[in-house]
Amino acid sequence: MFRSLLVSMFVPLLGWALAVPAAAQEPPDVLVKSVTQEVLTIVRADKDIQSGSTRKSVALVEEKVLPHFNFARMTALAMGPNWRKASPEQQKQLVDQFRTLLVRTYSSALTQYRNQTIEFKPLRMQAADTEATVRSEVRQSGAEAIAIDYAMEKTSTGWKVYDVSVAGVSLVTTYRDSFASEVRNTGVDGLIKTLADKNRQLETKNS
Repeated sequence: MFRSLLVSMFVPLLGWALAVPAAAQEPPDVLVKSVTQEVLTIVRADKDIQSGSTRKSVALVEEKVLPHFNFARMTALAMGPNWRKASPEQQKQLVDQFRTLLVRTYSSALTQYRNQTIEFKPLRMQAADTEATVRSEVRQSGAEAIAIDYAMEKTSTGWKVYDVSVAGVSLVTTYRDSFASEVRNTGVDGLIKTLADKNRQLETKNS
């Protein structure tokens, strides 16, 4: 349960944290360290989130995550070779539905945050690098520490996340097999429909 909570919690937390404009030009590890600690303080103090306000969590994630995650790259990675089979319009729909799925799935975990702590590893990158992995460990009393790694890229608007790995398991890779299976069985349009149906179910569940 702790592992699944981490998967679902730290994706939106990082996206929420990266919304701090003043930190946009900081190195990726400095950025993640400083803003994550600020976010954890906010979550601890927010009575609505602590009491289970999924609607408020979703609103926060939609406002803060979307500008700072590269959902187009995440979706393309999750699709693998099937990305090239999709038309530009289908690609747009896939990005929109995948983004909605991640936001609705992971925002609810903000309500479950309690007393986890985060330790960051030294960053290994050169000054000219445009991609980096920020490595961390999340610790909670009575549970094994879990590695959380953020794959990030430097863009004209700052560093953005395009994948998150939990205990060595990539988020986009986790979706790749199910996406490939759906495309084999029902085509790209079938995958879009499946994602849209799932999003409607989550919306109804959290309404």
